[in-house]
Amino acid sequence: MRSLQRSILCLCVVLISAAITGCSQKFNDVNDTIKVALFGEQDIWLDQDDVNNLPYASIYAKVSDGPQAFMVLALAEPKTRLGKHQATSQQASIKQVSAQQASLQHTTQLKWMSSDNGMLVTENGRLVKTLNLPQGNLIETISSQPDPLVLGLHLPSTPTIWQRKIDWQPGYHFGYTLQSEFTRQKDAVIIVNERPIKALYFTENVTVSSLNTEYQNDFWLHPQTGKVLKSRQKIAPSLPYVEITLLKPYS
Repeated sequence: MRSLQRSILCLCVVLISAAITGCSQKFNDVNDTIKVALFGEQDIWLDQDDVNNLPYASIYAKVSDGPQAFMVLALAEPKTRLGKHQATSQQASIKQVSAQQASLQHTTQLKWMSSDNGMLVTENGRLVKTLNLPQGNLIETISSQPDPLVLGLHLPSTPTIWQRKIDWQPGYHFGYTLQSEFTRQKDAVIIVNERPIKALYFTENVTVSSLNTEYQNDFWLHPQTGKVLKSRQKIAPSLPYVEITLLKPYS
């Protein structure tokens, strides 16, 4: 495991050096990021000390029944504006849009990249975009409402109904409406970085009326902060699930 740690650190140094010399100022302003992840044919498991000693946010990720990958944060970008559909919504009042926009201004997109340029993009634990996955990709996620995960599902005041639109490929799947309903389940104990953690467990029942289909996403949250510690999310109605476990959070 020590040799694996040394390999990771060496690879990090090389890639960070390349990023510093080739990136714009926008990328230079992002702290503690790295453009690498380790994918293999077998599940990747790192010791707790190896994860803690790396100075980068990290996750485990697994697509469908594929191997578990250890991924490191590539980029963190603040989400500072509403999407195109959000800005033109005729159903939300000016006051509502302003409140939602203020909330989204504090949302950060985290981009986790693999060595073969595959990417997962998350916001507050929500998978909102993927890139270069062999099975297909979530192109965009748009909503005129703040995601309950952003507001904090652990709070009694957080709405349990949410609607969004998504685009995905392959095929021409654009503007499909997804209706979500969140339900709190019995608390669970999960293992994160070799430690048992008691978590709040929520299910998200997703309905796609235009396709006459339903599916379920699962989220395990930190009891005090509401941060997503683990999740199992379907990329899109016709695409597989991605299981994500947060090892070292971005801060």
